[in-house]
Amino acid sequence: MQRALELAAQAAVNGEVPVGAVVVHDGKFIAEVANQMKELGDPTAHAEMLAIRKALEVVGTGRLSECDLYVTLEPCTMCAGAIAHAKIRRVYYGADDPKGGAVDNGVRFFSSGTCHHQPEVIAGLNESQSAELLRKFFADRR
Repeated sequence: MQRALELAAQAAVNGEVPVGAVVVHDGKFIAEVANQMKELGDPTAHAEMLAIRKALEVVGTGRLSECDLYVTLEPCTMCAGAIAHAKIRRVYYGADDPKGGAVDNGVRFFSSGTCHHQPEVIAGLNESQSAELLRKFFADRR
């Protein structure tokens, strides 16, 4: 999670919402990305989406069933859907997102009967650090 926090901090410096994501396979980082929505002009360029795409290129199987995702913010519905379709084994996330989160808040995507795959979820990993990055980022813009 430390690497995801570093990526999130760099995203904030770049004017992006500070979210970082890392995919781990066999104890090795195979993808590490921060939000790039502003940079790419793409509303789907969330850290999780970009990390999943990069990890799929590395693994080459179309699935990430032996991989874990570390992300600094609770995934949204779009990202939760991608996580389920990629069959990621485990998701670790930092800060809850009461407004946009879809794991333990909102639609609770993985608990839905229509969800194809339910990863193990570990919430609150480095929660205070993740939340503080977000608070500071949005406070500086108000």
